[in-house]
Amino acid sequence: MAPLTAALERLATPLMCIDAAQRIRDLNPACCAWLGMSRRRLLGHDLSLLDGGDTALGSAVSQVLEQNGSLRCRHVQLRVEGGDRFAEVYLTPLLDEPGLLLEFHPSEAFPGSDPSVLPAALHAALKGLAHEVRNPLAGLKGAAQLLARRIDDPDSRRYVEVILTESARLADLVDRLLSPTAPRDLVATNVHAVLERVRLLAEAEAGWSIQLLRDYDPSLPELAADADRLTQALWNLVRNALQSGASVVRLRSRAEHGVLIGEMRYRLALKLEIEDNGRGVPESLAERIFLPLVSGRPEGSGLGLALAQQVAREHGGALSFRSRPGHTVFSLLLPVRDNHLDENHAHAD
Repeated sequence: MAPLTAALERLATPLMCIDAAQRIRDLNPACCAWLGMSRRRLLGHDLSLLDGGDTALGSAVSQVLEQNGSLRCRHVQLRVEGGDRFAEVYLTPLLDEPGLLLEFHPSEAFPGSDPSVLPAALHAALKGLAHEVRNPLAGLKGAAQLLARRIDDPDSRRYVEVILTESARLADLVDRLLSPTAPRDLVATNVHAVLERVRLLAEAEAGWSIQLLRDYDPSLPELAADADRLTQALWNLVRNALQSGASVVRLRSRAEHGVLIGEMRYRLALKLEIEDNGRGVPESLAERIFLPLVSGRPEGSGLGLALAQQVAREHGGALSFRSRPGHTVFSLLLPVRDNHLDENHAHAD
């Protein structure tokens, strides 16, 4: 008899039972949907079939089977046919027979640090710095414009143009720091229309130098969103890919079921991914890449990813990434809000 009861079968949380030999005995429909694999495909197979390469899950299972206690594992990686899955996993011994119940709480590979947890002093310092820089910049620009009118020497004018160009760039950076876009009402939005808009922007900028691929799930529902803000966020991600030396960029959309975003659980969320074959995120920046003014390029402003994460938060979602040289994926996870489950309901019979 399958270890999962009818009550557990109905839960939106992905659940799996394994025996003492670490073979998969049973799993509920939510787990099948999350993994993108059928029950028939998985039953009877060793858990190592899903090993993400770091053996973290197998080691945790062995530990619990030996000690007969419960264990919580953060950020476990599973490898399936449709791509890697990441989750927080709770391992609990079965009551009536040798084996374990595995409860998966899906997460992302590298969740972006939440700007709201940064010290308030840092936000105040950034704005204070921007205010202090704005007035001298205006004076520098005005003086350079006056100087340009009085100089006839082409070489000298060239240096004045450098001053004007750089002061304009810094002024734009200051404006972006001081004038964040005010939130607008969210309306029903077709995410594929947003992705197509971003694709056209990328074609206009990169031309034939890059291959843009589409991998859309046409069954996805509309989402309550600010289409312009979503476009800006996704365009920032695509531009990062273009600037990383990528020759291929893939725009992907998928449905995710039983998703935990922060402290909220949802029956359904939409995952929009930008995948590229560029240089990847430098390992030294992996923990800081979403912070304002952090960039892997000397000429970068360090605001693109911070803005993209802010847009994700405005929509109740999350932005994360996984990266290695030649393969980087940024994932924007957006909840379909009428599919929200609170914690009590999610664990109810």
